[in-house]
Amino acid sequence: GLVGLAGCDKSLPGMMMAMVRLNVPSIFIYGGSILPGNFRGQQVTVQDMFEAVGKHSVGEMSDADLDEIERVACPSAGACGAQFTANTMATVSEAIGLALPYSAGAPAPYEIRDAFCMTAGEKIMDLIAQNLRPRDIVTRKSLENAAAVVAASGGSTNAALHLPAIAHECGIKFDLFDVAEIFKKTPYVADLKPGGRYVAKDMFEAGGIPLLMKTLLDNGHLHGDCITVTGRTIAENLKNVKWNPHQDVVRPADKPITVTGGVVGLKGNLAPEGAIVKVAGMANLKFSGPARCFDREEDAFEAVQKKTYRDGEVIVIRYEGPRGGPGMREMLSTTAALTGQGMGGKIALITDGRFSGATRGFCIGHVGPEAAVGGPIALLRDGDIIEIDAVVGTLNVKLTDAELAQRKTEWRPRATNHTSGALWKYAQQVGPAVAGAVTHPGGAHEKLCYADI
Repeated sequence: GLVGLAGCDKSLPGMMMAMVRLNVPSIFIYGGSILPGNFRGQQVTVQDMFEAVGKHSVGEMSDADLDEIERVACPSAGACGAQFTANTMATVSEAIGLALPYSAGAPAPYEIRDAFCMTAGEKIMDLIAQNLRPRDIVTRKSLENAAAVVAASGGSTNAALHLPAIAHECGIKFDLFDVAEIFKKTPYVADLKPGGRYVAKDMFEAGGIPLLMKTLLDNGHLHGDCITVTGRTIAENLKNVKWNPHQDVVRPADKPITVTGGVVGLKGNLAPEGAIVKVAGMANLKFSGPARCFDREEDAFEAVQKKTYRDGEVIVIRYEGPRGGPGMREMLSTTAALTGQGMGGKIALITDGRFSGATRGFCIGHVGPEAAVGGPIALLRDGDIIEIDAVVGTLNVKLTDAELAQRKTEWRPRATNHTSGALWKYAQQVGPAVAGAVTHPGGAHEKLCYADI
């Protein structure tokens, strides 16, 4: 049996992928969220720190203030505090059935975590006795439950990479478009940063992830018959969860913040393999403007710091995808600096790379096919008009198929510095973002399950 402890962002889906790949009885334990910082009476997170860098770059924050917020932003142990990637995937761990109820919401410094770890040790013995394994738990339905809690909590766009990757290890086809379909029909109910007001600690104290799941279940947005590591179903786990009327962190699912999820999938002639955008907290869901192209994040960040871009432009950062990066870096420095400069609604940004769960504003990631394999994003030129519509779910460039085909004949891939070693090897093997950026054939092609050896 396996009790897996994971702490931040990628280590959470990585641990869940290992559990379903090995398929030995497993329980997932999250290391816990950080407590919020306090800057002059305001709750702050690491996102505020990054955005402060943007404010500082345009003279809206002094050196002394920047130094002060840096000292208070991260006051305890734990992963980043709001509904960024770590807490999004922690929420997934309960919804998908691999973590004990309430265990993924408790902040890292809280002593109740000792009890969750103790219980995990006892429960893993039960799972071994029952031979209840991760692939019995992680099914198509439980993956849909996981996607639903991401949408309902305004979670990280990275979930659209990680859920397909977890599914892939099980041999289940569940790609970015399947995830986006669930996002489209799930209400956004948890008022969490970066789109909302609260952090993970607040949701835990209001009733935790089970409170969020209960209102989704009661309103028909979760499959209640999925088995979990408790040995009981989701519906049985949530049976005694009572609605807490004395909080406003989580809304009832029939009275949501918005009727569709906080994350939206896009498709169009600029993204035939899809793209993803977090719309939680955004007022304007449409944007059109001329492209301003950069072939790596550092160049875009420099342009933002020097403010050499113009209002109304669509900043394009390409060759940062799974193969082109290689490794699909997150663009938090650039997006946070733009927000800090007050440009949230005045520009858009698209990339074949990823975003941090802390990213907010009109920022579109996972554009596929990526530039490194000659996707349409590689063919863009400065001034091309890009049209984004997160209401109908489209991402297009005002070019004809013939114009794109002509540019493709002139396109040459960007040279890379990664011509040897592990990153070169990774770039040769990695697949597209739409299927989770995976590097091997997955569970569907297994001849032998590790647990059966």
